[in-house]
Amino acid sequence: MRVITSAACKWLGAGVAGMMLAGAVQADHHGMKADIVDTAVAAGQFETLVAAVKAADLVDTLKGEGPFTVFAPTDEAFAALPAGTLDELLMPENRDRLQAILTYHVVPGKVMAEQAMGLSSATTVQGQDLTLTTENGSVRIDDATVIQADVVASNGVIHVIDGVLMPE
Repeated sequence: MRVITSAACKWLGAGVAGMMLAGAVQADHHGMKADIVDTAVAAGQFETLVAAVKAADLVDTLKGEGPFTVFAPTDEAFAALPAGTLDELLMPENRDRLQAILTYHVVPGKVMAEQAMGLSSATTVQGQDLTLTTENGSVRIDDATVIQADVVASNGVIHVIDGVLMPE
């Protein structure tokens, strides 16, 4: 595993994009930011992820106190899965498998982009480690690229990724 050695400016650009997204989607309910789930819903690019979180019965967990760091695949990332994969995962009889995949996208604690730069791995809620690397000027989590970083929620942070992470 390689340690993230990306220059701060690479994360800064992603952070600025994330802050712009966060500013656009964070609900202001009595001065409080939206939680991870509500932030994802409001963003409009995580409809599939939100449907999967509901099917896996993880909504209450991700609305909980946290904090959580969520590597959130976009709808386009889910659409790139092999044909039939998502439909199969969303079946009630595959809830355990779906939960394992989704919790592989979640790291306990609030890991902001600046902190992540010093990591080569992070242990997920699912139990396995994610590999964090820099490749061709992009930050990668396993085989996915972070396309927006530091979308802050009341109970953690979302880093938007362009792929669905699969545990071993």
